[in-house]
Amino acid sequence: MRTYSGVVYPAQTDAMGHMTVQYYVAAFDQAMWLLVHSLGYRPAWQTERGEGWADIRHDVTFSKELCVGSIFWVESSVVAVGKTSLSTRHRLFDADGQLSSTDEIKSVYFDLRERNALPLPASIRNSANERMTAFAKT
Repeated sequence: MRTYSGVVYPAQTDAMGHMTVQYYVAAFDQAMWLLVHSLGYRPAWQTERGEGWADIRHDVTFSKELCVGSIFWVESSVVAVGKTSLSTRHRLFDADGQLSSTDEIKSVYFDLRERNALPLPASIRNSANERMTAFAKT
């Protein structure tokens, strides 16, 4: 599913004139929030329930540079569901549909007060499993 889109601004580039790593990661982070929202997580749970997410791993691969003015989008999918975690894949494409970067993220469902992992809520687990099954069929 498409989870984020944007354009590269001059302030987002490095000394080489390419979008800098921090902005790739920022795009992937925003894509992750849209993905978990589509699975049933609600930002209000942070204050209402004291529950949220903690990323424990990012594995970013770069394959094509983006320059100022480049239009891009991110497509995201669930690749694994654990007891307390989701593993997701986020692929960033340029306006021509060429892959620019990929981020494999492992995120743990988290008790924000106690600072420890929680079991995924059943609704999120079910949605994530359904999404993986649907993705596997395409």
